[in-house]
Amino acid sequence: TIGIIALAGLALTLKACTVSIPKGAKAVQPFNKKKYLGKWYEIARLDFKWERNLNNVTANYTEKPDGSIKVDNKGYNYLKYEWKQSIGTAKFVDSTDEARLKVAFFKPFYAGYNVIAIDNDYKYALVAGNNLKYLWILSRETSIPAVVKADYLKKAQELGYDTDQLIWVEHSM
Repeated sequence: TIGIIALAGLALTLKACTVSIPKGAKAVQPFNKKKYLGKWYEIARLDFKWERNLNNVTANYTEKPDGSIKVDNKGYNYLKYEWKQSIGTAKFVDSTDEARLKVAFFKPFYAGYNVIAIDNDYKYALVAGNNLKYLWILSRETSIPAVVKADYLKKAQELGYDTDQLIWVEHSM
């Protein structure tokens, strides 16, 4: 029985370390990691446990000495009147030329972070998680042009995302 428990534990750990991309989605390629680094404002997201009731959400990406990326997420919980911060690490799934990353806030558990659309100036990004439960629209500013919003919503809908469920993040601080 110890062997079975160890095998089950290994299987769960391996499953926790695998990341994917939604069917039909393609990560941006070529991708420029250096241009992506820096501060991003969360414009919209599909709601999930770790970001529930947060506004003023930002993500700051900085390169670590080993080439991985420090992920510093911050948001204001408007019900508890307090800031919440999560720090994690992102690593490229394959090549640094492809915007498929895996992010861990609780190692060894990784989640997919797939940049599936980005403008030439790296000002606006559409990010998909492992599946159709996770989606983010990001901007270098606290808002995005209507044309970018419409384009990203259309792309997400074509993949099967329910964009009516998006939370539009307020930035007031």
